[in-house]
Amino acid sequence: MTTIAEKPTAGGTADRVRQLREAKGDSVSRAEGWRRRGPLLPALIFMIVVTQIPFLFTLYYSTQSWNLVRPGSQAFVGLQNYVDVFKDSQFREVAVNTVILIVGTVLISVVLGLLLALLLDRAFLGRGIVRTLLITPFLVTPVAGALLWKTTMFDPVFGIVNFVLSPFGVGQVDWVSKFPLPAVMVNLVWQWTPFMMLLILAGLQSMPRDILEAARVDGAKPFAMFRELTLPHLRRFIELGAVLGAIYLINTFDAIYMMTQGGPGTASANLPFYIYQRAFLGFDIGQAAAMGVIVVIATMIVATLALRLIFKSFTGNEEAA
Repeated sequence: MTTIAEKPTAGGTADRVRQLREAKGDSVSRAEGWRRRGPLLPALIFMIVVTQIPFLFTLYYSTQSWNLVRPGSQAFVGLQNYVDVFKDSQFREVAVNTVILIVGTVLISVVLGLLLALLLDRAFLGRGIVRTLLITPFLVTPVAGALLWKTTMFDPVFGIVNFVLSPFGVGQVDWVSKFPLPAVMVNLVWQWTPFMMLLILAGLQSMPRDILEAARVDGAKPFAMFRELTLPHLRRFIELGAVLGAIYLINTFDAIYMMTQGGPGTASANLPFYIYQRAFLGFDIGQAAAMGVIVVIATMIVATLALRLIFKSFTGNEEAA
């Protein structure tokens, strides 16, 4: 005889069926998720091996006092290397040089890229050829570009810059020796302006033309249209170009190495080159590793904040200016 408690209720059966379906759906979704992630696992493992494991070794070396010219000198010193780095006046000077190099190069490249993009957004005879020629500097190898500016453009005797400026009373000026940091910045601006130009040009070509036509019909002047319509539309593209350019420029090494060797003194050295000097010329592995960790952490903080603001702008979460 079956009791009332032993009889299955309709509600209990429905709940059980729903739980089974949810469990089956979870297992299917998890399997589907791993199936989709599977092809990406080799790339993830490669990235961890190439980037994270060396960074962990760098963290370990930053806690060691280790000079390669003194065998057996390796010893644990904790955070002393970081204290010494922040006390180093040359490190502070080089950090200022790095900021000047990045900010100056990015600002000038963005302005020139904006002007060139506005030019190429207009139809004229030979626009395709001009666009190809303007893109070329970004395709040149950085080492070749640095040698080009050092030997062909800035040479005090045979340089093109002195030749062009000679009618204005400029003599045989050794630009690289007298103005080392600006000389490096000129090379980097020449290299990065095409990147900014392409990014801003893509933003210009994505702008709805009917808005500009309506503004023209209403009698708006060209400068007012640029200020009120074009520039707000291009703001996100300009911000993206500035952030990407700054992230890449903080790793600049080849241009400084080929043009100035960081000199005279540390007048044109940036943080990557100074770390190279400390590690491979001063053989101080501990302090070089500490400097590298500081630079990586500072770059990650600044890049994360900047990219978060840009992503908000692209996703429309930020209010229109």
